[in-house]
Amino acid sequence: MTGPYVLESAGISVRFGGVRALTGVALGVRAGEVCGLIGPNGAGKTTLFDVLSGIRRPDRGRMLLDGADITRRSPVWRARHGMRRTFQRQQLFGQLSVADNVLVAQEWRGGGGGIAADLLGSPARRRRERERREQGERVLASCGIGALGAAYAGGLPAGQARMAELARAVADPPRVLLLDEPASGLSAPEREQLAAVVRRLADEGCAVLLVEHNVAFVMDLCTRVVVLDLGTVLAEGTPAEIRGDPLVREAYLGTS
Repeated sequence: MTGPYVLESAGISVRFGGVRALTGVALGVRAGEVCGLIGPNGAGKTTLFDVLSGIRRPDRGRMLLDGADITRRSPVWRARHGMRRTFQRQQLFGQLSVADNVLVAQEWRGGGGGIAADLLGSPARRRRERERREQGERVLASCGIGALGAAYAGGLPAGQARMAELARAVADPPRVLLLDEPASGLSAPEREQLAAVVRRLADEGCAVLLVEHNVAFVMDLCTRVVVLDLGTVLAEGTPAEIRGDPLVREAYLGTS
């Protein structure tokens, strides 16, 4: 796949005291691409996601969105400009229903009419609320958990909780989606559902970057794979190229 990067990191370096978590990391993701980020534990994958999403500022380097420098932009700004993220540990609102977790992701756009419309329940406000709930139902169905809308999010098993978090991340269509170990805890049918959702988003033009330890899942889903090791980019290429790279096999994949 060719074309400009939607999201790009340029020379990203992060230190924790005397430990170098990332050193000069440069990577990018294009619209319509599913890119996998793999590597051994401690390689710096989640730290890089924290930088990409604005949770952590790099010591050096820049973050670019459509070629514009967003290094100092907040996570909220990035989210409102189309960047979405999931986490290794599910970050659902446990006391809310699954449907309301998804609805929350759409509320930032406002309801129209201000406080008066809220108090009076204006027709425009009711219509927008209905449209958002219908969108939430569609997203939950696409993630295979359409029957769980009324369930409390805090009571979901791990696999369903991950799918609920994914649904919330894509309820307001993303331009860039960062998935941190999305297949962890999923059954085989749930992984198939996850892959279908990710492929559909890419087909619609979303740029997807995912961190995942399930190498078979990454190699089957992704069109390009980047390998991190000790905070640096060890290799980059197609799944076939990564499988055959002797440095990657030695550092991460094994030789069998």
